[in-house]
Amino acid sequence: MRFPHGHLAYCTNIHPAESWEATHAVLARHTLAVRDLVAPAAGPFAIGLRLSARAARELLAGDQLARFRDWLEKERCYVFTINGFPYGDFHGTRVKENVYRPDWTDPARVEYTKELLTILSELAPPESGGSVSSLPGSFKAFAADEELIRSNLIELAGFIDALAEVSGRDLHLGLEPEPQGHFENTEETLRFFDRLLDEAHDHEQVKRRIGINYDSCHFALQYEDPRSSLGALTAEGLRISKIHLSAAVALDPRTPGALDAIRRFDEPTYLHQVIERHPDGRLSRHTDLPDGLAAKEHGSDAEQWRVHFHIPLDAQPAEPLRSTRQHAADTLAWCREHPGACSHFEIETYTWGVLPAELHREVQDQIAAEYRWVMQHA
Repeated sequence: MRFPHGHLAYCTNIHPAESWEATHAVLARHTLAVRDLVAPAAGPFAIGLRLSARAARELLAGDQLARFRDWLEKERCYVFTINGFPYGDFHGTRVKENVYRPDWTDPARVEYTKELLTILSELAPPESGGSVSSLPGSFKAFAADEELIRSNLIELAGFIDALAEVSGRDLHLGLEPEPQGHFENTEETLRFFDRLLDEAHDHEQVKRRIGINYDSCHFALQYEDPRSSLGALTAEGLRISKIHLSAAVALDPRTPGALDAIRRFDEPTYLHQVIERHPDGRLSRHTDLPDGLAAKEHGSDAEQWRVHFHIPLDAQPAEPLRSTRQHAADTLAWCREHPGACSHFEIETYTWGVLPAELHREVQDQIAAEYRWVMQHA
């Protein structure tokens, strides 16, 4: 759907689906229900599509893509963005660090992303163009070959440029900084793009086609201010490909009951990275919530934790926990001050299936409430 800054969708990675048949079924069941709750009489409703590698291949087979395009037109919907971060299973199994596999050193990641962009070149309206979000190169613990990552991204920039010219659509990839990613904060992102552009023969092509997927949850986890972060990224001429509107859990681990409260967010599906801030301003990073809890047991003096667990934008967890949603509100405020800096926005609270009971409600009700929160702050 259109909103003051461009195009707004929710990411369908909240719904379990790995095949194209299952993906289409959740769109028909849940996405249309959300449309009817938030925009029953408005213009075309935007879909932030999540396709696994399997679903992408199946959608490109035979006449499936043409049939889906017809379905979108019939249902007053359109696709302007695809989440291409998780390659395979994303629900109901141990995802954890496997969400980074294959990473950007692997030809399978390149081919998967090309398939997603090919799909977008057929589906995205010319006026919106199309974006794909993806992982920030790799996972730090993998110690990936960055030279190979850069080489693959530069190759992909050429592919996107040619595809955009043929399709008449502005197509681009957004790399998504995340805690423990190959680059995870503003400083590391700037350094990575400096090296990427130094290696590229066509700097403008890379800047046009490879940008940043700014996730307000992830940058809040880094204790960064969106005005400073987005300002620094755009000052270097880097493209903000898409903005994910999402929130994390925050707490003061010294508060009575806080550690017991955060333990309810320890679940076996996703990584829940913890970034601690100490009284001297120093940050400590832990790969998963149990690691942070173990550090506290060994005497950490941290005064604040931020935990990578996406919670609904409209809801606050029970005290003594709180939300980082102010970062999302401040991100939207920055966008008001910088019109045109980004036109692709996506609500991305994929954790519905693992939310603690006090935050849990019917999935379409949660998503509709998040839309209302975003529109209030837009």
